[in-house]
Parts: sequence; structure tokens; C-alpha cells
Amino acid sequence: MSRRKNLDIWTVVTLLVWCLYILFMFFPLFNLFKSSVVDPQTGTFTMAYFQRFFSKKYYMNTIGNSFKVTLCVTVLAVVIATPLAYVITTIKIKGAEWIRVLILISSMSAPFIGAYSWILMFGRNGSFTNLFKHVFGIQVPDIYGFKGIVVVLTLQLIPLVFTYVSGALKNMDNSLLEAAESMNCTGIRKMCKVTIPLILPTILAAAILVFMRALADFGTPMLIGEGYKTIPVLVYNEFMGENGGDVGFASAISIMTILFTTAAFLLQKVVSKKLSYSQGALNPIQAEKAAGIKNAAAHIFVYAYLLIALLPQFCIIETSFRNTEGIVFKAGHSLGSYVSAFSKMGLAIRNSLTLGMIALVFIVFLSVLIAYVTVRRPGILTGGLDISTMFPYIVPGSVLGISLITAFNQKPLMIAGTAAIIVVAFTIKRMPYTIRSSAAILRQTGISVEEASLSLGASKIKTFFRVTLPMMGAGVISGAIMSWITIITELSSSILLYTGKTKTMTIAIYSEVIRGNYGIAAALSTILTVITICSIFILFKVTGTREISM
Repeated sequence: MSRRKNLDIWTVVTLLVWCLYILFMFFPLFNLFKSSVVDPQTGTFTMAYFQRFFSKKYYMNTIGNSFKVTLCVTVLAVVIATPLAYVITTIKIKGAEWIRVLILISSMSAPFIGAYSWILMFGRNGSFTNLFKHVFGIQVPDIYGFKGIVVVLTLQLIPLVFTYVSGALKNMDNSLLEAAESMNCTGIRKMCKVTIPLILPTILAAAILVFMRALADFGTPMLIGEGYKTIPVLVYNEFMGENGGDVGFASAISIMTILFTTAAFLLQKVVSKKLSYSQGALNPIQAEKAAGIKNAAAHIFVYAYLLIALLPQFCIIETSFRNTEGIVFKAGHSLGSYVSAFSKMGLAIRNSLTLGMIALVFIVFLSVLIAYVTVRRPGILTGGLDISTMFPYIVPGSVLGISLITAFNQKPLMIAGTAAIIVVAFTIKRMPYTIRSSAAILRQTGISVEEASLSLGASKIKTFFRVTLPMMGAGVISGAIMSWITIITELSSSILLYTGKTKTMTIAIYSEVIRGNYGIAAALSTILTVITICSIFILFKVTGTREISM
């Protein structure tokens, strides 16, 4: 009788969700590990793939390249975004509300699209390159290689740190800053001595996400790197080699990547825990009007950053309306690129919307259940499930793609090459956004209302659908839209999983850039940007605010 009592509906739900995670995440990762240590010819254990990696300087240089890029991007994003958030939070900037929206919009596209736009502007035949050369006689350094990757990824990821830091500053008690000022600690000294130490755990949390995304990005180094190889590019090249690829070697590289990201993630957790502070914003920070040079410098800093951040978007949109033939730009403007985009790439547009929506349905359904059991039903099973939901943050998209292919390319569950495997990849990789958002709002909601419903005779299921779910609504929708935005701009895993029938918009854009069809690529990128912006404004409408909190 006690076993039946313990095995209630939510225990069953927890077990079923665990089964899905084991099947679609842990089993593929285990299969990936198996491929890296098992000889495909003899079936015996081997460390040959790892020995091969560490014995060649080329592969070691690739790791060095990845960490060099990742560390530079992380440091630059934090160094630029932290004062940017501080200035906008503490000083009255004209149009601050819309500036926050535009900063957010500047990051809501695939990084490789930013790389493509910088090629259009500062490539060897870019518009700004030619302008400086022919008008001012100045030879501008090209954007390719290490410096280009760093520029693109830094601008793409600054808004992420900005959002985190802005949220932390709003939760800080202004009395601490007033106390510092009373002791003659003002300006930059106050920010460095008081503000940054208090929000350091948040900065570290944002930094680790920047680190993960920069390390996992495939499209940017592939487009703009010009021989500057990083780990995702190496994994892709080894897996998709001209002679059928080397699955075992690609798997070995993937396993090492997971180990690196896991170590970085755990280190951030330990450091953040030691540096964490408990504080409440009884007297929250209010933006105050500055005067003189301080006011001018603050406005110049914010507007200059915003102009640089939005420049790639403006370039893409303008290019989409130009008359083009491949990489040749002709005089005048037209809608020709959009006509070609819809006629030639209509399937890719439909696939992005259809597969994305299917994945989103699974994400919302599973996230609601996971958020509920991890918050309202604490225990060993749900605690382990809560930790497992963080794994997609750690596993790069290209690694996830390879693990799914190696796991599901044979019976009984042969879904490699189908739309189903792309839906699985989208769901697993992008579900954490909705889980975290749903769980956060549930933690802020008392359990007394649910207990009242149960005491009045309502069943657990009825209470969940009639009481709990409506309370979670705003958090679910907020997380779902964030998941949706990252789904439609995803490239790293889908580039490995797609077929001709399952090509998405990001793959189509990437393919058209590689082929030199700049007009069509720009039109598709603009369509993707419009969809993203519409999604953001739907989020603002639902939440009643023009901000996204992390």
C-alpha cells in the first residue's frame, strides 16, 4: 500500500521524463564516448584516437585557438557590458528604455550572420573597405581570421552579459552605494570597490555562458576564420570528411570538449558560491541625471556602442534590397533578392517555422512538468533531474549533433536523416530556457493556493491545470519565446543533421553565403531578423515589460 501511495502521478511523470533524458541525451553521449574508445574494426578498447590528437601539433593548436578566442571574447564582453549596464542603470540616458530593447535585438541573430555582415562591410571588397581606400586613401585591415572572430562574437555576446548585470544591479540596495559616497568613494572607484564585488557572482555566471557559446560557435570561424581553425570547425571537418569522415576521432575531440566545458562550468559554480552575497533591494538603484562631461561621456559611450552593435543589422537589411548577382552588386535597389529567397528557399523557411514550432510544443510541455516536479516535489530523483537539465548548456551544438547521429543511425530507433532528429536536437538544446523561466516564477509563488485547492477536494491533476499552470503562465511564455528565438537562429547541430528536405533558414543562409549569393542570403537574414523582432515584442506584450530578465 505504501508503495502505491508513493508512486503517485508526479512520481510517474518524473520517471517518464528521466527516461526521455536517458534516451535522447545520456544514451547519445554514452554512445559518443563509446565511439571514441572502441576500434570500429576489432571492437576492442583503444586510446588511439586520443593519442592521435595529442601527438599532432595541428590539433593542439586548434585547442589553443579555441581557448584564445573564447577567453578574449569572454573578457571583452564582460569589460564592455559591465560598465554599459552600470551607466544605463545609474545615469539617466535619453531613450534608455528603447536602448535596452535595441541592445537586445542586436544579439538576437545567429553569430555567423554577424560574421557575414562584417564581411560585407570590412571584407577585402567590403563597402567600408572600398570607401576608406578610394575616398581617404586608407587601407583598412581586413576582418578575417582571429580578430574577425573575436569582434563578431564579442558584439554578439555583450547583450547577454548586459542583461545579467542589469538584473543584478536592479536587485542591489542603493544604500550601499550611498554609504560608499559618504566615505568619498565615488565614480569609477565606487564601481570597482563596491558595485563589482557585490555583483561578481552574476558577472561570473554571465561570463561562463559567454565562454560556452563562444567555444561552441561553428558558423563564425567557418565563415570568417580563413584557416583559423577552432574546435567546432575541427569536429565538423573530421566528421564530414571527404572520405566519409572519421567518426571515432570526431567523437574523441567531442568528449574532450565536453570535459573542458564541464570543468569550466563547475569552476564557475564553486567560485560563485564562495563569492555570493545575500542582499535585498529595499532601496533600489535609481538612474539620476548627470551633468557636464560625465553626462556627455555617458551618452557618447552608450550611443557609440549601440551604433556599432546595430551596424551589422543595418548592413544586412540594406544589402537585401540591392540589385545583386552573386557577389556582384549592381546599381539600384529592388525586391529581387526577396523574390528569389521565397521561390528558391521557401522550403527552408517553412522547415524553420514548422520544425521550430513542433520542437517548441515539446519544450513547453516537458518544461512545465520538469519545472513543477523539481520545485514542488524535491527529492533525489527530481534533484538529479534538475542537474540534468543543465547538461545542454555544457554540450556544444556540434557535439550534440554528432552524438545524436551516432546513436540513432540504426534500428530500432533510426531517425538520423529525418526531421525527427532535428526536432530532438532543438528540444534538448533549447529547453533549459523555458525550464529555468518556469521554475523561477514557480519559486516566487506560494504553495498555499494549491494546498487550498487540494483541501477542497480537487485532484492533483485538476489542481495543476486549474491553479498551478495559470500561475506559471508568464514564466512559461517568456521562456518559450527565448527558446523559440534560439531555435530559429540555431546552426551548430542542424548543420550536421539536415538533409535536402529538412534544410532550415540558418543552413540556407550559410549555404548561400558560401556560394556567394549575397543578395539571397541577406534577404533570408532579414526575414529571420523580422521574425526574431516580432517574437521579442510578443514577449514584451505578454510580460508587460521591455526587458528580458535572466
